[in-house]
Amino acid sequence: MKLRLPRSRGSQIYLLLLIGVFVGLVMVVSGPWRAGLMVVGATFVIASLARVVVSAEHVGMLRVRSKAFDIFWTTTLGISLCLLALLVPPGPAG
Repeated sequence: MKLRLPRSRGSQIYLLLLIGVFVGLVMVVSGPWRAGLMVVGATFVIASLARVVVSAEHVGMLRVRSKAFDIFWTTTLGISLCLLALLVPPGPAG
């Protein structure tokens, strides 16, 4: 069985972003939740940058809505997750 990668550049980037979110979520579940949230947040910021750079004919699965909406939403989500990881106070030691 031969593994086939997506053909469009945007779909290939999307696959890498899914892997990044998966790694971050595994980190959240396994213990270092702050680092995991930072990975997921950074992945969304990278997705917004990819949406800016990839041309319209190669955008593939990176396109959800309009370009402006996709960039705004993924940037907002990524920055919010990173801020959440940084600003939540640590729980009681024990």
